[in-house]
Amino acid sequence: MSRNQTIHILNGTEMYKHFKETQFLEKEWMVPFNEAMCYGETREDIFSDEFIAMRSMVHHVKPAQYADITLKPLQPLFKENVDHIVLWFDEDMFCQMNVLTILAWLDQREYKGSIDLHLVDYEYRTVNDYSLEAKGYVDLYKHVMIHKMMPEDVDPMPLKNGIELYLNYQEKDSDLMWYIQRHWDVPIEKLVSLMIENFRQYGLGDTQYFELIEEHRQY
Repeated sequence: MSRNQTIHILNGTEMYKHFKETQFLEKEWMVPFNEAMCYGETREDIFSDEFIAMRSMVHHVKPAQYADITLKPLQPLFKENVDHIVLWFDEDMFCQMNVLTILAWLDQREYKGSIDLHLVDYEYRTVNDYSLEAKGYVDLYKHVMIHKMMPEDVDPMPLKNGIELYLNYQEKDSDLMWYIQRHWDVPIEKLVSLMIENFRQYGLGDTQYFELIEEHRQY
């Protein structure tokens, strides 16, 4: 039996590279979570074949590519005896939906170890810390990401804020859609840059904004 492990799950490859370059957590085991769960449809059984097929379609890649990009870095979580997980994510909507997905997956696996959540700013400085248990997040994930409904009780607060943004941002009256409408004549590449700059609370990237703008301008 392998000894117990601590694994740090980071918000994507860029954070992983930054931590490596700055030698932050240099002696710790770090893995990136390369997903954008706030965008596109999903499935209840996280990381199942059905989930992989759906998320591959969302990202316009083949399932094998999705497995290589998203699942391969997470293999230590599948294989090792991990009793302490540390999450490093931003407070924005993009990151909070990723946090919800990870917590729901750990809940599905009946993970009993400790979980620490470090929320960081855009310079990777810690702004909030939480100690969590993998309990109740499966139901929360289904409520929010499958049924698109706002739960009554959500903890911690940054996750609640992220869920509220997630459930609203693609509605016709959201601030994102109003912004796209008001800048109808702006070239799409320029508009993407403006939206990344002006709506940092969403944390969306160029790919998501490009698709949102294209879809909105079709009508």
